[in-house]
Amino acid sequence: MKIAILGTRGIPNNYGGFEQCAENLSVGLVENGYDVTVYSIDSHPYQSKIFKGVNIIKKYCPENKIGSAAHFIYDFICLKDALKKDFDVIFEFGYQSVAISFALLPTKKSVIVTNMDGLEWKRAKWSPFVKKLTKWFEKLASEKSTFLISDNKGIQDYIKQKYNKESVMIPYGADKVNPKKEFLTKYNVTIQDYFLLIARLEPENNIEMILDGYLSSESPTRFLVVGNTETPYGKYLMDKYIQTDIVFLGSIFNKEHLDSLRKFAKVYFHGHSVGGTNPALLEAMAAKAFIFAHNNVFNRDVLEDNAFFFKNSNEVQHLLNCLKDIEKSKKEKISNNSIKIDNEYSHKNITNQYQKNNNTNSLKSD
Repeated sequence: MKIAILGTRGIPNNYGGFEQCAENLSVGLVENGYDVTVYSIDSHPYQSKIFKGVNIIKKYCPENKIGSAAHFIYDFICLKDALKKDFDVIFEFGYQSVAISFALLPTKKSVIVTNMDGLEWKRAKWSPFVKKLTKWFEKLASEKSTFLISDNKGIQDYIKQKYNKESVMIPYGADKVNPKKEFLTKYNVTIQDYFLLIARLEPENNIEMILDGYLSSESPTRFLVVGNTETPYGKYLMDKYIQTDIVFLGSIFNKEHLDSLRKFAKVYFHGHSVGGTNPALLEAMAAKAFIFAHNNVFNRDVLEDNAFFFKNSNEVQHLLNCLKDIEKSKKEKISNNSIKIDNEYSHKNITNQYQKNNNTNSLKSD
């Protein structure tokens, strides 16, 4: 069976969650005997046409010229090319920039499986017009795809209620890691002497809520923030917190370093609020981080009772002021999350779900 994976910047991962999932899924499917192709942007630093048995096709993406709008062009070019080839399944990560292509291109004869990802129209950075447009994209994707995948029960319930469409619930994955404390010296920290937040620096990830709560607390522990500070919002955050104990490290793509920072942080903060099963959260669980998370249905579905939750900066402040008492349950929560990674979220399990799930007949082996 020949499978194409579209909708990411490509593999190996050099950007974020979609790319990491595409890498793990494509390699896993190849190991299970599938013929897999991943589409990548032409500027991706990996030059070879094959990565661990996965075929790579590079296509033009003018992101450096026109910004995020380039992905509408890139996704259109990728889908148009994939439809011309003899793929048995075309798998799309996300719908936002490809949905319009579903309407413009002849997709009826192809098997298209779309991972619906999060509620993109809820992102605070979008104008009212863009939010309305994004909702339309969501509707298009639900109508034009052969099968839908939800990465979280909250997303699955939403799609059923909003569009009366069934979707298969398959989350993202993560595997246990082996963090090394020696990596901490690069960031001038030691074990348990810092708080940590890793995220795209966007309003809906509740960065300010977390940092404001931290600054109003009595905690003397410094706070590290990992994320791209070159965006307008990233620059705003750096200016706002310039004379504080908050250190912005910028983007870090070295996974060993990220895993080590997660593992040895006093607390790992997860503020995401519009997505489903966020890959960064699973990676924190896999690294055995002690997690404080934004209180929403998506994070609750993944973490259950194995984290502490907040809905505003006052609750962040309260959690940090009570940290000594809260830490009494730290080992149990970390252990429970680690077990969930093994039993539910390992990449092997996730790949097998894509392959075997009877509700997605398109992914069955010939």
